[in-house]
Amino acid sequence: MTQIQYNNEVQNQYKPLKGYALRLTQNLEEAEDLVHDTMYKAFINKDKFTEGTNLKGWLHTIMKNVFINKYRRDKKSNITTDDTENQYYINSASLSSHNNALSALALKDIEGAISELKENLKTPFLLSYKGYKYEEIAQQLLIPLGTVKIRIHCARQKLKDKLKVYGEAYGMDIAS
Repeated sequence: MTQIQYNNEVQNQYKPLKGYALRLTQNLEEAEDLVHDTMYKAFINKDKFTEGTNLKGWLHTIMKNVFINKYRRDKKSNITTDDTENQYYINSASLSSHNNALSALALKDIEGAISELKENLKTPFLLSYKGYKYEEIAQQLLIPLGTVKIRIHCARQKLKDKLKVYGEAYGMDIAS
């Protein structure tokens, strides 16, 4: 496939990509940005596309990964967006207050629940929480990858059960 053919095929996927982006972002401007980022990545990574495979699926995978990475970046930097008309509320710190007592209690309960985990569950869970990938955890603990995944899953389930009261208090369904 020539570069021109590839570019045309990618451009033909604009509308399906935009629909998918709208479902992910729920915002027209963010969806446009996501489509453009996806198409940019597709153009610069043409060599990674295998001719004869599903281009639409490949582009959707790129879009999903771009979306997830942006979400993680925004979450790490604690970006808060203000959808109010004049952006007054987010920029006025005097109008906001935070109940540190409830946060401190929740933090104590979370730390207590984690400390009650068996060591074989706690260690992989904490490494995962710190950002290590499953493969890195498996190498570090010298255990199979599947065992790492199972232990992290079991730790999460035990923590969900112990901290269920917080999910109910904040109206979150954590039963799933």
